[in-house]
Order: sequence, then structure tokens, then C-alpha cells
Amino acid sequence: MAPPEDFAFERLRRRPDVEAPNLFAVDAADRLLLDTAAVDLGRAPAGAAVVIGDTYGALTLGAAALHGVRGIRVHQDPLTGERALAANAEPSGLSDSFRSFALVPELVAGATVVLLRLPRSLDALAEIAQLVATHASPAVTVYAGGMVKHLTTGMNDVLLGSFGSVRAGLARQKARVLTVDAPLTGRPDQWPRREFHDDLGLWVCAHGAAFAGTSIDIGTRFLLTVLGEARPDARTAVDLGCGTGVIAAALALARPGIRVVATDQSSAAVASAAETMLANGVADRVEVVRDDALSAQPDGSAELIVVNPPFHIGAAVHAGAALRLFDDAARVLAPDGELWAVWNSHLGYRTPLERIVGPTTQVARNAKFTVTTSLRR
Repeated sequence: MAPPEDFAFERLRRRPDVEAPNLFAVDAADRLLLDTAAVDLGRAPAGAAVVIGDTYGALTLGAAALHGVRGIRVHQDPLTGERALAANAEPSGLSDSFRSFALVPELVAGATVVLLRLPRSLDALAEIAQLVATHASPAVTVYAGGMVKHLTTGMNDVLLGSFGSVRAGLARQKARVLTVDAPLTGRPDQWPRREFHDDLGLWVCAHGAAFAGTSIDIGTRFLLTVLGEARPDARTAVDLGCGTGVIAAALALARPGIRVVATDQSSAAVASAAETMLANGVADRVEVVRDDALSAQPDGSAELIVVNPPFHIGAAVHAGAALRLFDDAARVLAPDGELWAVWNSHLGYRTPLERIVGPTTQVARNAKFTVTTSLRR
């Protein structure tokens, strides 16, 4: 099927995610996946094709435009990915060719072909593989691809935990596709996982794609040592980029009178954080929200915001994600509100925090991390 005149891979953009000359909306793995799965895509009836892990829409829109696939079910963990897909679909008239889903059985029920961008996390891959094997058609074929430099033999092992056959194709332009079939059913559901941290008196629950899983990353642990000093009289707080919700749960457990909004753009993080709040008995005082930074929060509404910002965008080291979080925090903080941040000391975030938020003071520092507080003026 000839593609719509208005569709071209080169026109795809990353917005609303960070855009920069070294950050791209499509790559060789997207193109190889579509070419490898071409026959199955071309004969897939409406509603039988699923795309998981599409970064900015290349797989979904490529399947629709190049192979005429309709009723595509799509899961993208980042909210920015969903919004980029929607924005990229509109100019090509492909907005009605797909629907977005969480990572739930309805995403893959009865599917006969799945296009999967392989996640780097083996836990994320394990949860996806088990979901597809359990709920897709017994005749499903999964085409799982990525750039060779990001692929590991451990991915084959994980896939073989849920499927009987994994075959590697030839590499092209430093990309490779695994063809996966023969689903193994009857395996017990392992997700989300949960772990109790005795030293903190805190349960942590995690889906496969959640950063750090049920452990607590060392930056967050360092921040927790001084969290009691963070605006002790605050009645409202935000855990920005909440991950599994460790900071939000710790605040709610330590301060019975506080109400917390825990926000993250990751679907896995939000699902994990919601489970963490339930496990710790604070779900009535912590609202978990999937959001791109703080776009849904009103100006001047929070007395305290706490953040452990990322410093990678995909595989690239880039400050853009952290700066976007600082911008939104400055908007949402009430006058004299405080932004508490923990960051890798070599990143030197103090200068942008001073410029974007306000006067910034170092609270604590160790060999790797710095904790600062910025006062909103």
C-alpha cells in the first residue's frame, strides 16, 4: 500500500519531548522492524496489531501508512511519547489508526503481531513478554528490535522465559530484530513486585519498567537523610518525577497532616507509585498523577516540591529534562515555597536552579550527590 502523501519518517518530531540536533525521532531499528514484519503487518486484520515501546510514533505510523494497518493498539511508557505520536499522526491524517493503552491485558488480547522496541531493562522486558504470552493469540509473532549496541544476550534469555522460540535476524545499519513466537502460558503473574525496607519502614512496589525497581536508588537515599528539614510546616507537597513513589510515601508517613501529589510521565512509575501508596497506607493523602512534568498543576499551588531529576534522555546525556522540571517547579511553587533537589554533583545544577527558581543553598553533599534547596521569590 502506498503511503499517504503527507507521511514521511523525516517529518516526525520528538515534541513535546526535548529536541536537539543529536536527538532523533526515528532510527534504523524502527525501519528494520517495519521491514522485517512487513508480511505479517500486511495481512493483519484490523485490531490484531500491537506496538509497544514506540518512541515518537515511527512504528505505529509506519505500520499504518506503509502497510495499511488499522486499529493498532499502542503502549508507550512515557507520556511525552504518547503526545508526540498524536502530534505526528495529525498532519498525515492517521490519528484514527491507533489507540493508546496502559500495559494491561486489553493491550494485547488476541493480537497476532506485535512490534516491540526492546527496553534496556530486563525487568521491563520480562513484564511485557509475560503479558503478551499470556493474553495474545497463541499464533502471535513478536518482532523485537533495537540498536545493536543496546542489545544483550540476557534479552534472549528473558524472552525464552515466556516464548518457545527466539531467532535473531541479520543486522542492518547497526540495528537487529529478534523474531519471537510459540508463547508459553500458565505462568504466574509476577508484577508488580514489592519489597519492605526495614531501615526506612517503607514498602516499595515496582512494575518492570520502573527506575530502580523495588530498590531505592542512592541519590534518593541521600535525600531522605535530610528530608525532615524540608519546609517542616508545608501542608502541600509535590514529588516531581516520583518514580515508584518513595519520596511521596516517606513524606506522607512522616507528616500526617500533609497532602502530596506524586507525578511522573512514566506509565510504569505511576502504576508502581499507586501500589506503593496502598502498601504504606497513605493512598488517601497522596494523589498519583501521570503528567508531563507539572503541566496539570496550577501556578503557585505547592509549598514544597522535591525532585531527583534525570540526566539522560534515552541513551544521551542531556540536561534538557532536568531544566524542564526546574521550569515547571518554579511556576508551581507558591511564593516562599521551596524546591529540594538531589543531583549528581558533577552536573553543576546550582547555577540553573538560581536562575530559574531563586536563591539556592547547599544542604548536604557526599562523594557523588548534592542536595540543594531553592527558595521561590
